[in-house]
Amino acid sequence: MAALFALRAIAVDRMEIAVYLMLVALAIDAVDGTLARAARVTVHVPEIDGRRLDDIVDYLSYVIVPVFFLGAAGLVTHPAWLAAPVLASAFGFARVDAKTEDDFFLGFPSYWNVLAIYLWLFDANPTVSTIALAGLSLAVFVPLKYLYPSKLEPRGLRRALALGGILWCSTLAACAATPDWTRALWLRELSLLYPAWYLGLSFVRGGYRTRPR
Repeated sequence: MAALFALRAIAVDRMEIAVYLMLVALAIDAVDGTLARAARVTVHVPEIDGRRLDDIVDYLSYVIVPVFFLGAAGLVTHPAWLAAPVLASAFGFARVDAKTEDDFFLGFPSYWNVLAIYLWLFDANPTVSTIALAGLSLAVFVPLKYLYPSKLEPRGLRRALALGGILWCSTLAACAATPDWTRALWLRELSLLYPAWYLGLSFVRGGYRTRPR
């Protein structure tokens, strides 16, 4: 539902509302698997494939909505570039090893919503945005392993990442709501520490996947 209303907000040029809703979708995605396991959905509703439903919702929330956002905000040099993340992520979601046996995402995990929010907050040049879009579309095919936050071990680090995520989402929401005040405090720039932490942990704990000989 958050994705649906985000599309509606974009269509009426309420980009800040769309940002809030993309952040809400992120927050829901962070806990839905845990809640589903706690509620034993596979036991009570065995005819529903939760993984397939999760992929459908994630593709809408993490790919279609932010790509539509980028196009509506004029953050690409030509609309044709919007096809790159849509097609790359379709491959990423469809591959059987999208999630590795040791609980990592393989290849850039289609965090287009995060990219879209930052490009909008920083009022990025369309050329810069297009380069970022093309580069990360290629990164979907590079076998680097990225953290799967809800399955991160040890649990203490998982909790720290979750608490940091709450602060990070709150900061981005504040940046969208009160841009002048937050820019004066450099909150946009400071918020980049969280995705940098995530990427750093991913490269240290995951890194490049080499195929067994």
